[in-house]
Amino acid sequence: MTRASRQVRVGTVLIGGGAPVSLQSMTKTDTRDIEATLAQVEELARAGCDIARLAIPDEEAARAFARIKALAPLPLAADIHFDHRLALLALAAGADKLRLNPGNLRSRAHVREVVAAARDRGVPIRIGANLGSLPPEVRAKHRAALRTAEGAGNALFEAVMQHVRIIEELGFRDIVLSLKAFDVPATIEAYRLAARETDYPLHVGITEAGPPPTGAIRSAVGIGALLAEGIGDTIRVSLTAPPMEEIRVGREILRALELRRGGVSLVSCPTCSRCQMDVQAVAVAVEQELGPLDERLRRQGRELRVAVMGCAVNGPGEARDADVGIAADAKGVVLFCKGEIIGRVEVAEAVAAVVREAQRLAEEAA
Repeated sequence: MTRASRQVRVGTVLIGGGAPVSLQSMTKTDTRDIEATLAQVEELARAGCDIARLAIPDEEAARAFARIKALAPLPLAADIHFDHRLALLALAAGADKLRLNPGNLRSRAHVREVVAAARDRGVPIRIGANLGSLPPEVRAKHRAALRTAEGAGNALFEAVMQHVRIIEELGFRDIVLSLKAFDVPATIEAYRLAARETDYPLHVGITEAGPPPTGAIRSAVGIGALLAEGIGDTIRVSLTAPPMEEIRVGREILRALELRRGGVSLVSCPTCSRCQMDVQAVAVAVEQELGPLDERLRRQGRELRVAVMGCAVNGPGEARDADVGIAADAKGVVLFCKGEIIGRVEVAEAVAAVVREAQRLAEEAA
């Protein structure tokens, strides 16, 4: 069952209130390098990102943010730590959302100033707490229990709500919450508590998850578990990798749970000694060749399932739901469409044949 949450607007994107789960990432260029950062924002937009977040470490970055925002093809969030003046500069530059951390923005007067500016511009604020940067008093209070999932979850929730209460006292409700840890069980407990005790939309992720594949797996387990419970309104996969990899993993998490449709879904068998071709090489090549089609179908909200199977056992029968696919046997490779064999090609022609048929089906459907 999907959790009912209030809704906020981030530029053209709605978060919460029944809106589709949105996909976020963060640029990894120096924000002060306008050309490089804008190029990465544009690449993220093409990859399917809904909201991009930029770090604002100083005034030079805040000035650069204004120039990037003027040309950005998607909403931009400003990531602020320590200095409230940077939040004010980001808002003046047109930020669609602010990310603040209760562990390092401590003055209530400064918070009031930021909230007033955000309210004037209709900009929501994400209150994000990480287990590694809890306020000192919260860490001291929960120190004995921080190594348990329940204790860490309680600490994260308390840290976030400390800051939320200050903002609520000012009559501000356009708030998104995040409560992240590296530990998956702790993160799940924190979000369950926030989902139970508040109606604010939740930005879900596993922080500092690491490089792929371990970071992708850790993120998929944590984010996927929460989304499967109906908890989560927007997600970010945090990887030690290019941001486009974060979007790729996040998109697959959403598609696995049928929370996002569109694009090319590749079905391929895990291979075994029955295989009559190099399934891994063929599957990778098919995925690469269909990249432009995947991007086009995602933009159109259309979906195409393509299968690459290594033997007759895993052929049209087990890939019956695929729109188009190939399966190897002792005589070569059979080409099938909607579960029915429609032709036969040599192994060397397999990639070209399935790509050609996929493109034909996509054009016919259009």
